[in-house]
Amino acid sequence: MSYGLWVNHAGDGRAYQEAADRGIRAIVQVAITELPLHPPREFVYCRIPLMDGCGNDPGILQLAIGSVATLLCQGIPTLVCCAAGMSRSPAIAAAAIARVEGLDLDECLKMVAKFRVADVSPGLWEDVRHTVAGVCK
Repeated sequence: MSYGLWVNHAGDGRAYQEAADRGIRAIVQVAITELPLHPPREFVYCRIPLMDGCGNDPGILQLAIGSVATLLCQGIPTLVCCAAGMSRSPAIAAAAIARVEGLDLDECLKMVAKFRVADVSPGLWEDVRHTVAGVCK
């Protein structure tokens, strides 16, 4: 499946014209350490404050994964961004793809890493694993 999904860093989250030129219509910001973005009103914008490590609230992780999965299912071109674009963004993107496609979580992270440098925090990845395993059906 082809995804209208971009995984990047906070700077790309602020590059609104470039995002619009790429056809991106939604921005999901997943970094508690970053100030909220202020995209133009034409963008869908979600800010979900995740830490780059363990201890994230499972409900908040669920919201991040579910939001990106819903945007993918609806075919809405989406940018997922965090501070450096190497941990939270790829982790949430991979989990959303795994949910949408019913694929293995680790395989989805490898797939995302083919297109974006990924250095996912082990604590965050463990939180994501537990959240995905305990997803509400």
